[in-house]
Amino acid sequence: MAILIALLGVAIVVVAVVFIRPSIGQAKGGRIVLLLALFVLPVLVFVFGATTHLENSKQTNFCLSCHAMKPYGETLKIDDQAFIPAVHSQNHLIPSDKACYTCHTTYTMFGGVKVKLQGLRHFFIQYLGKPPEQIELYEPFNNRECLHCHGEARSFLEDPIHEATLVDLESNELSCTECHYLFHEVAELASQKLWDRGEEE
Repeated sequence: MAILIALLGVAIVVVAVVFIRPSIGQAKGGRIVLLLALFVLPVLVFVFGATTHLENSKQTNFCLSCHAMKPYGETLKIDDQAFIPAVHSQNHLIPSDKACYTCHTTYTMFGGVKVKLQGLRHFFIQYLGKPPEQIELYEPFNNRECLHCHGEARSFLEDPIHEATLVDLESNELSCTECHYLFHEVAELASQKLWDRGEEE
């Protein structure tokens, strides 16, 4: 972030100097400075800014900064091991600072161009439109998101039900969510006890 601010500051100073003393742009060295200030530095600022933003957008706090997503973040605290996001978050089966990104890599700004455009759509809806009351995935949840962690785990492979259905799970013929169906149950938040670092809320 400091590099981004420094580059932006240098670009502004150079443009200001050229604006105050236009004769600088007439000399050969001045034209090089102008080229740097007006083209090279802005490109560097954009690249550093985009990289920083993409890294920040992997953070759970980034996802939950939208008002519509706050209740989904609260479901990570439900004190019931049957709720998939809660059990994964509370037992550090996923990094707590990347809880959303870890399981929803297909549905966020990361990945293919289609997914990045969907992420931009979320941004515009948040700031220029009205978020829907019921948030839904654009397409059915892909078992790949579960299997990239669980697929090679001994506890998963030796489970008789998983063993019998492994081919169907890997091909998405059978969804993990058919058996493991308690996710972000926002409607149940008011009736659930919440857990936060071992303290009841």
